[in-house]
Amino acid sequence: MRFLLTMSALAMTAQSVAAQTGEQPAPAPQSRTAQLSDEAAVRAVLSQYKSAIERLDATDTERLFTADSTIFETGGVEGSYADYLAKHLGPELGHFKSFKFSDYKVDIRFEGPVALATETYTYRIEPKEGEVAQRRGVATSVLKKIDGQWKILSMHNSARKPKGS
Repeated sequence: MRFLLTMSALAMTAQSVAAQTGEQPAPAPQSRTAQLSDEAAVRAVLSQYKSAIERLDATDTERLFTADSTIFETGGVEGSYADYLAKHLGPELGHFKSFKFSDYKVDIRFEGPVALATETYTYRIEPKEGEVAQRRGVATSVLKKIDGQWKILSMHNSARKPKGS
């Protein structure tokens, strides 16, 4: 009985300290089934975005991002996805004949309430005018589940010419 009272007191003290310091208790571990479901959902979000780029049509891609998202591209801060789409990506897609990804791989891990995704790929852009561009790229994204849907909170991508080019 004394052991149970001691353990209860310790638990209440830990909760009190956490409340005073603003620390949140660690979330309960996800079941393997739930984690696989979340991983599939995160992959679907990334795939839908990639497919839109390949179609050269970013219509309805804003739903894949949080309203307060931030986009970073090759050393620049692009702002929110809405800004990036309006001022950069949308107009840019209009100048391409094709945009194709290959050698695509994605690694996803969960850290508490967020998913961290790292994508590696090669892409080939054929513009309507000018030279074809082939690059080796990487993107890191932070996704958050909002109202049951995974959305991209932050995305950072960069690319360089493949070796030997």
